[in-house]
Amino acid sequence: MNNQPVISFEFFPPKTAEGIAKLRAARKQLAQLQPKFFSVTFGAGGSTRDRTRDTVLEIQSEGFEAAPHISCVSSGKEEIRSLLTEYRAQGIRHLVALRGDLPSGEVSAGDFRHANELVAFIRQETGDWFEIEVAAYPEYHPEASSAQSDLKHFQGKVAAGASGAITQYFYNAEAYFRFMDQCAALGISIPIVPGIMPIYNYTQLSRFSSVCGAEIPRWLRWRLQDYGDDIASLRLLGLDVVSDLCDQLLSNGAPGLHFYTLNQAGIISTIIQRLGLNN
Repeated sequence: MNNQPVISFEFFPPKTAEGIAKLRAARKQLAQLQPKFFSVTFGAGGSTRDRTRDTVLEIQSEGFEAAPHISCVSSGKEEIRSLLTEYRAQGIRHLVALRGDLPSGEVSAGDFRHANELVAFIRQETGDWFEIEVAAYPEYHPEASSAQSDLKHFQGKVAAGASGAITQYFYNAEAYFRFMDQCAALGISIPIVPGIMPIYNYTQLSRFSSVCGAEIPRWLRWRLQDYGDDIASLRLLGLDVVSDLCDQLLSNGAPGLHFYTLNQAGIISTIIQRLGLNN
């Protein structure tokens, strides 16, 4: 039973009544796969703070483990302290601690410049109450000055008290395996779960990837571009590519999979079924 891969899903807090209904339907479907937790993102500069909290508490009230994202950008210590107090009072035991992105035109970074400072503050305030996930970048953070500095930065988050990590998505399994070897060489032993992005739409994926630094392999980019408006064929290719990636990762020791759902369930359910993880 201990060898069973850990599955988790990420949602973003919806803005509209229609979006809330869509998320509830997706969550109901994905809940049948018995994930370890559902995480909920936090908008740039805290722009979705209340919606993040409301979504997390709704998930928790349904009997599932919810892991809110907490961002240090534009957040002061008192703000974070208040949020931690509220989450503790609601029985939340899991957090995803990130630096976060500055909203357009924002210049203030708040009281925390980097995620390691946020992790250290959470540990200082709450001890071992929270399981804390941090971000990892097998293809390196787009703002990193070098591969070595990025690894050292990740090591700093682990030293500050991270319990585990979730990677940025990627489509080259070797990037993950090399990253794991480099972490092992540094004595890093926390679970590092690959982040998985299903392929829904080429334009959207290309935009996401240019922002976060995730590489779309040239062969895959060209194949996706070739499909143009043929979304059905594009998604079939994406299903094969992502299912194969997940299989490679799990077969070679990845501790689980964390899916960036974009508040959708269908493709992910099919991938998990293909992997035989829905039993």
